[in-house]
Amino acid sequence: MLIGSILFFVVGLQDRNFFLIATKPDNVPIAGMLLLVGFFTWLAFRRAVINDDLRDRGEPNLEERASRQKVFTWPDLVYSELIALMVTGAILVVWSIYLKAPIEEPAAPALSPNPAKAPWYFLGLQEMLVYFDPWLAGVVFPSMIIVGLQALPYIDRNPKGNGYYTFKERPFAIAVFMFGFMILWISLVVLGTFLRGPNWSFFGPFDYWDHSKLEPLINVDLSELFWVYMLGQPLPDFWLVREFPGILLIVLYLGFLPILLAKTWFKKMFIEIGFARYMVMIQLFLFMALLPIKMILRWTFNLKYLVHINEFFLNI
Repeated sequence: MLIGSILFFVVGLQDRNFFLIATKPDNVPIAGMLLLVGFFTWLAFRRAVINDDLRDRGEPNLEERASRQKVFTWPDLVYSELIALMVTGAILVVWSIYLKAPIEEPAAPALSPNPAKAPWYFLGLQEMLVYFDPWLAGVVFPSMIIVGLQALPYIDRNPKGNGYYTFKERPFAIAVFMFGFMILWISLVVLGTFLRGPNWSFFGPFDYWDHSKLEPLINVDLSELFWVYMLGQPLPDFWLVREFPGILLIVLYLGFLPILLAKTWFKKMFIEIGFARYMVMIQLFLFMALLPIKMILRWTFNLKYLVHINEFFLNI
């Protein structure tokens, strides 16, 4: 996958439109960061596979072997740090000479940049605003990310995998992390950097960023799909009746699905960690999975809201 991404990037640079986007001073470090993330992810999994193989043979893992090797601070460590410092400094000097700083003209209230993009580390949140209201994308989800990261050591107290790379001993934890970090966060950064152009419209990697492009999207709510398109009836006036399909779907997703998973796929985990920790873990996981679900529904059915209650400004 890493080699394929590198080949795609190198071949894509032959296209003028992709070249102009990828070589913007703002985007060059992002492209480099993505390559580094891919490389170190591959390196971590490679070491994990080697460690799992060594463990199956009853031999010390790579980290245990490395801990037995001692080196002197002087001159070994100091020389290595000096070389790293010189190489990094040379790269930064060359970078600053050949890449112009992305400094634009003074801000003008009557002339906003198009597209107006957040810094790369906030592009995920900006992309989430396409699919969720600001109170969810800007408040609830970031808060749950922070709280979830703080709660992880208390939810999963498995001591295996501490201090060494492994996959067999922590498959679920690693899979969830890779899903949240690589599949969701990194993909949103890529989407916001290279595929979102003027007017925050979607452009292919080799498309010209046409400022006059406006996509006529006819977004519908789940209540409209259910009452108008499926049953052929007008929308009920009372909000509880009108939004009952969406409310029922959310209740089943957050209430019934955790119980079903505890009885089936996550039965072993439920027994090991107990009810309270399981419910916290599964709710965090379901909220994380809600983002790709909502994205797919928007792309396929132009679905805007599962629950749209204007009376209380509650939109999901």
